Amino acid sequence: DKDEAEDALTKISGEKRLASERDSTETIYNLFGQATWSNFYKLEMFSLPELQKLLELRKAGQPIDQSRYAEIMNTLNHVSRAFDLEVPAHWL
Repeated sequence: DKDEAEDALTKISGEKRLASERDSTETIYNLFGQATWSNFYKLEMFSLPELQKLLELRKAGQPIDQSRYAEIMNTLNHVSRAFDLEVPAHWL
């Protein structure tokens, strides 16, 4: 909805804009912005907040769900290729 789209717009940094279009009786809001890991994190995309928790556990010497970590990293590798981003070394 419009409020959710406007909230997302305030979260991201860099060049950005919000556009709307009509589809039948619905209004669809499209958010355009820079594809950065920071913006993806702010929008809670691609399980980045979950990855942060896993990395914090790992750093503290706690066990982590390796299969979930591998699943997230697989997704992030696809995202990195699609948006020409480099996966930060400290995530590996």
